Amino acid sequence: MMIFGIVVTVIAVLMLISTILHATYFMGKFEQIKPYGKLINVDDGQMHVCSMGHGKKTIILLPGMGVSLPSAEFAPLMRKLSEKYTVVCVEYFGVGFSSETSKPRTCENYVEEIRTALSKAGFEAPYVLMPHSISSVYSEYYASKYPEEVEAIISLDGTPTVIYEDMPAFVKSILPIAKFQQAIGTTSLLAPLTTNKKYLLSNGYTEKEINDMVTSAGFLMNDTVLEQMSNSAEFIKQTMDLPFPIYVPYFKIISKKTYETSNQQLNKFKMTPQEYQHKHLERIGKHAQYEILDGTHFIYANNVEKITEITDGLLLKASK
Repeated sequence: MMIFGIVVTVIAVLMLISTILHATYFMGKFEQIKPYGKLINVDDGQMHVCSMGHGKKTIILLPGMGVSLPSAEFAPLMRKLSEKYTVVCVEYFGVGFSSETSKPRTCENYVEEIRTALSKAGFEAPYVLMPHSISSVYSEYYASKYPEEVEAIISLDGTPTVIYEDMPAFVKSILPIAKFQQAIGTTSLLAPLTTNKKYLLSNGYTEKEINDMVTSAGFLMNDTVLEQMSNSAEFIKQTMDLPFPIYVPYFKIISKKTYETSNQQLNKFKMTPQEYQHKHLERIGKHAQYEILDGTHFIYANNVEKITEITDGLLLKASK
């Protein structure tokens, strides 16, 4: 009992120390990071929009779920694409430098918020949407509702809109634990330890971008982001039955790891990862194209040149 008491006391002291560090030292570093772009008034909050380049075609980069600072995450890709295009990164409510919102997290609201932020920031449709992960679902919804505003979609390992399953209640109930972990500083302490700085530097990130991403990782969890996570299955349900416009070019870049790695959800539906991806392409239509690239789900981190090459090929072909 004495040993157990000592262990509990040590854990409690360490948690107290990490909580204080999170609220003081790490919070101080976080507050020093300044927005990379402009804060745009949208509904009941502000959305951060940053851009590079002045090309005739406008590419909109939309982040995946759980990315704490998209404007830094996409920076190397933005720099390369901006050599030919106007490139814009939109940070959703609750993410990056954007504020939170009280509006429900639905596909419709995400799309309207994207449209409003871009319009108020001075960017005119049609846009080339370049979404990562769950943002591909919002982008399909966008193209289905406003096809005249979408010149093309280039999906970066996008979430397929072919399987809907309710998120179990117990999973939703444990999501707030992430907020508690953040409050006691766990994420802030782990982020530097789990970041491969050498790898990121070799793929075009700057020291500042890496430091900003590491710091921001400790402050991602808020009510808006948790609602996005909780509603992720519903986004697919809201989109999967909408017909995708056949005249909007669609190119899906799939990571090799995603294409080859099975998971429990797919096994329940007796579906291989390859079948999963191809059913998604079938849903989009015969005009859908795809390519598999080496890398993880964060496919943009090590494939800047190849993504740019695919973008050039698709947009040059579409403009002829």
